[in-house]
Formats: sequence, C-alpha cells, structure tokens
Amino acid sequence: MRAHLAERRSGDSSGKTGPLNARSLSQTLSAIRTFHVFLDRRCDTPAPLLALVRGPRVKPSLPRPVSADQARGMIAEPGLDPDVEPWEAMRDAAVLSLLYGCGLRISEALSLTRADAPLPNTLRITGKGDKTRMVPVLPQVRAAVEAAIAAQPFPLSPDDALFRARRGGPLSPRHVQATVQRLRGRLGLPASATPHALRHSFATHLLGAGADLRSIQELLGHASLSTTQKYTAVDAARLLGAYAAAHPRA
Repeated sequence: MRAHLAERRSGDSSGKTGPLNARSLSQTLSAIRTFHVFLDRRCDTPAPLLALVRGPRVKPSLPRPVSADQARGMIAEPGLDPDVEPWEAMRDAAVLSLLYGCGLRISEALSLTRADAPLPNTLRITGKGDKTRMVPVLPQVRAAVEAAIAAQPFPLSPDDALFRARRGGPLSPRHVQATVQRLRGRLGLPASATPHALRHSFATHLLGAGADLRSIQELLGHASLSTTQKYTAVDAARLLGAYAAAHPRA
C-alpha cells in the first residue's frame, strides 16, 4: 500500500497519470480503507494492517473570501444582466445578500419558507447537525428579500420555499452556483469567488472590523472555535499584505 501511494505521489511511470497532491492522496487512502471495511463486512476479509499506513500530512486550506467591493458587485450585478428576467435578478440578489449579509450557507438560505417572510430582526437558522443559531438580519437584506417576494410571479403557501426557479419549483443550490459562475465572468473575479466565499467574506470582514471570534463562531454556527480561528490567519495575511504595500521601509 505504501508503494502504491508513493507511485501515485510521483505519478504513473507510463506518464498517463500525473502526480497527486497530498489532499488527493489522503482521499485515495480513505477510499481504500472504506472499501476494505466493506469487504470485511460482506466477505469476512479483514485488512488490519491498513490501520498502520499513515496518509500524507495535509496542510489545512485557508478560507478565500472576496473583498467588500467584490461582494457588493456580486450582489448588484444580477440586476445589470439583460438576459435575466427582472424578478429573477431580484431573487438572485436576495439570495446572495443572505449569504453575505447573514453568513448563511446556500442550503440555509434556500430552506427559508414563505412563513419566514417578512424577515424579523433576528432569524432562527437550523444548520449542520440540526444546530440552531440566531442570526441578525440587516435592513438591506430584509429589503432585498421583500423586493424579491413582491416581484416573483408564483403564489406561495406558508410552507413553500421562499425562492423559486423559473418554472415555479424550489430554487436549487446548483442554480446559485451557476449564477455566481456567470457573475465571475462578468466581473472578472477569480475562481475562488464562489457562493460559499460570501460566507467566508461575512466572517472575515466582521473580524477585520473588530468582532471577536466567539461571536463570529455563534453567527456562523461552527461547533468548534478552531474552525472559526482559520479566519484570523486570513485577516493576518491581509494585514501583512497591506503593510508590505504601504510601509516605506517594507
């Protein structure tokens, strides 16, 4: 197994397969272990020595937020797209406003129902692991959602999803991802500018404005503070970049 992982790390000798990075190698080892658990359960063929094989050390990746100007541009851009119906542009702007203004995940924003609107000053969100948190709602976010509801052409019952697709069904996460991909091309943003990057931006910009980590943890719904601490490294990198660009002796 170690020889196999070493070969994958360096690449196939035939040149058909390129080398794998540490994260891909770790995923490969995890898949093999899972397969052998299946074999042990179904065929009674245990492979205990696999537990002795250590995967490569994976350097944790840092969140990649967008700047405040880029986030505002992403929210405003749907209304400038001539190929999008006005009510769809308002809907897309409302969803992106929830991601950036409230730090929601896509699934959390799309789980809102008609009964949740008009949005209160504080919104109760159920996130991963059925963990509930309270999220304050900015007036701009509330106004964007109300405008989207007023413009959309479909009658909604209290239990219906708040955001609807072009044919009237619930809006899918894939549509939000495709919308942001299109916006990236129009605004010239990097590939890291994803819907989830708006949630990262929510946390990073709060931290840069002086919010404490514990409060950001509660707003994001992180189970562990160590997850939230990644944003301190992002903010430190931003500060060092500003220092290098502005200090005369840098």
